[in-house]
Amino acid sequence: MAEGEMTVKKILKQIGVEKKTHQDLHVTRFFSSFVVVSEGKVIKVTDPSLKYCPLAGILYGSIRHAGKNAVNLREVIKGTIEEKISRYGFFTENRELSRKDIAIPYGASEMMMYAMNKNIIDSAVVVCDGAGTVITDSPEVIQGIGSRMNGLFLTSPINGVIKRLREKRCCVVFPETAEINQYEGLRKAAECGYRNIAVTINGYTVEGMDKIKEIEEKYNVSVTSLIVCNTGVTKTKIQEIRKYADIVWSCASEETRKIIGEKAILQLSAAIPVFVLTKKGISLIAGYCSNEKYINSIDLERQYLVSGNHKGIKMSMGNFSAYLGEETLPVRSNKEPVT
Repeated sequence: MAEGEMTVKKILKQIGVEKKTHQDLHVTRFFSSFVVVSEGKVIKVTDPSLKYCPLAGILYGSIRHAGKNAVNLREVIKGTIEEKISRYGFFTENRELSRKDIAIPYGASEMMMYAMNKNIIDSAVVVCDGAGTVITDSPEVIQGIGSRMNGLFLTSPINGVIKRLREKRCCVVFPETAEINQYEGLRKAAECGYRNIAVTINGYTVEGMDKIKEIEEKYNVSVTSLIVCNTGVTKTKIQEIRKYADIVWSCASEETRKIIGEKAILQLSAAIPVFVLTKKGISLIAGYCSNEKYINSIDLERQYLVSGNHKGIKMSMGNFSAYLGEETLPVRSNKEPVT
């Protein structure tokens, strides 16, 4: 069974949607709610488990002012996704595919874009609505696909999106089905000759991460894994992530903060931490820094924090100022997401 397929089936059952009744079906998640889109329209929004998210509050004023009422939040979530459909073409033929600016300070696509611009990685295996698993060696496409995109659990092929991705020299791994299978994407990237590959993996549906090591050994490649969309992830999956992952986004997962955070070498930010667990992860993150040596020279046996609100060595991460200092991890914040 394909990567995460059982979890996706459970999600569809939970939200009361049957895949076979929709030729065009996409399932994403925003503010902890599963959102179903078909034919460019939001057709279902589940009740959110979150009451507060600092990042969503900064990016979307409507969320900030919605209050904690589930009905109000559902309407705001629906409106936010509809705005993304209108503004960025998500889930439609008009999907935006190229971008250079930073949307999220510690976003996965932002850091991969910088790493590729500095030749730290030569390709990325990412997920795009309307196409599924995509391999690209374009920094602008990495950011175009990932900017403002939330976790994607299921998607359907959109011919116009697939055509334009191919025109940008991307490989759409499953053009007929738009399947999301990042391990097969890694295999294909290795077979295409890429050697330093980054891959984004949905933590909520993750399974079989040991396959990454098998692919690295079989094809003599280096893979850096970025685990995103971890709100609601089970303890079993957190343990698998802790064992195999390079970089992990905590999202609104208390258990991820505790279990992953205590093992991390480096933590980026405090409100919604990103945890870096390995040397490969450190190398990718270093590409996002104004002076790579600050990150690359840290002692892997110690723990460090990069934040705008703590003391340490001043530097730039992306296009904003931050400080690097030694800390015991995880460092907590009073601005963390509230469930």
